[in-house]
Amino acid sequence: MPAESLQRLFSGLTDPGLLRANNQDAYYTDPAGRFFIVADGMGGHAGGQEASRLATVTIQARLEAGWHTDIASPQLLEQAFLAANEAILKDQHRHPERADMGTTAVVLAFRGADSQPWCAHVGDSRLYQLHGPQLAQVTEDHTWVARAIREGELTESQSRHHPWRHVLSQCLGREDLLQVDIQALQVAPGDRLLLCSDGLTEELPDRLIASHLKSMRVCQTAAESLVDAAKERGGRDNITVVVVAI
Repeated sequence: MPAESLQRLFSGLTDPGLLRANNQDAYYTDPAGRFFIVADGMGGHAGGQEASRLATVTIQARLEAGWHTDIASPQLLEQAFLAANEAILKDQHRHPERADMGTTAVVLAFRGADSQPWCAHVGDSRLYQLHGPQLAQVTEDHTWVARAIREGELTESQSRHHPWRHVLSQCLGREDLLQVDIQALQVAPGDRLLLCSDGLTEELPDRLIASHLKSMRVCQTAAESLVDAAKERGGRDNITVVVVAI
């Protein structure tokens, strides 16, 4: 079915969790449902908050400015991410006290005459797709443990408690940003898409994430249920989710 004929319902929610005094996550849901952003900042509470804010507002502005141009969607997404990286670097230079700040970012965008869905990301904030009963992680974490799993040095179960599981191999706010991972998606009626920070995935395994997405048909209810479940299981980090229903 053409994507433009499919209605998109969505809801986003962010929560500081139970142990953090500040929320370094940020998110944006386009009112028209064209694109969605989740960012997870780092570098002290002030630096992390500013990095995720800068990434979100810069990506939003670049996407809106280029949305109706003839630039291809992968190039538009890449330009938006590179502009966000540059904005954070400039802020670091102006404010040395925030020199170590950075942020992850994951974006879902529906663009073009056929509203083709695209995903772009840097870091370990994730995009999931629930298709029928199956939940798939669309993005691949840019972390030390993800590389170790790919190369057979760690198992999935070992990685969940590894002391280096939060070490990022890429993030926004670095001179040596190597690339932005961008991919096209295929969606169908009934699919659910979930953008989230690692405050959710640190607490909930994929099987529980799938259970909440399947059992809660209203996007706002699903978002609230996921955040509540992460807090019930510890809530050790900020938790941000955006649920998009096709």
